[in-house]
Amino acid sequence: MARIEKVSVPDGEFDLHVWGQGPGPGILLVQEIFGVGEYLEAVAEDLVALGYVVAAPDVFWRIEPGWSVVHTEEALPKGMSMVSRFDWEKGVEDAAAALEVLKAMPDVEKVGVLGFCFGGTLTYLLAAKAEVDSLVSFYGSGVPDALGQIDAIQAPVQFHFGGADPYIPREKVTEVERAVHGRDGMEIHVQEDGGHAFHNRKAPMFYQPEPAARAWRLAEEFLARTLA
Repeated sequence: MARIEKVSVPDGEFDLHVWGQGPGPGILLVQEIFGVGEYLEAVAEDLVALGYVVAAPDVFWRIEPGWSVVHTEEALPKGMSMVSRFDWEKGVEDAAAALEVLKAMPDVEKVGVLGFCFGGTLTYLLAAKAEVDSLVSFYGSGVPDALGQIDAIQAPVQFHFGGADPYIPREKVTEVERAVHGRDGMEIHVQEDGGHAFHNRKAPMFYQPEPAARAWRLAEEFLARTLA
């Protein structure tokens, strides 16, 4: 079960769901469009079992605090509506504030950020602004159009995409591959048979066990290497 910490920012406060305890590295885990729900809890539990302290901020708090929905076709428009109202500049600031709370927790050592989908974009933008020790970004649809910020990221980075993602055209993924090529500490992995959100085992419409297993194994190895 998660415990709730509070994150204070100049214009309010929001929840930070926390799993596990130190000593050990920390991971700021950022949600898909569905909120902090059963999928994020499952991922957090996977990470805690590997020895991480995991914290997931309620990044939609400015729109509707505590909002989350089940991962179904019916919920997709609701999630897209939340994203359409999301203030990205404030969102990055909020994520940075949550990151500082995680860093300040007892016995938390190095801290990485990991995001899926919407969160894959938000963690990328966060790593360009804040000091992190590692970034893993899964199928962030906003990443290709924000490659101008890649030079600002000082941490090791691992990008994951699906080659058959209907929301992120393959040519957009190719742009990320080109941007990453030759950069020390940056890598990109494309599961060519993977669609969107292929890792989400709580969403039958998206989940693809084989691409998910391949990508997650790479993510586990990368996090262990960069946060040791």
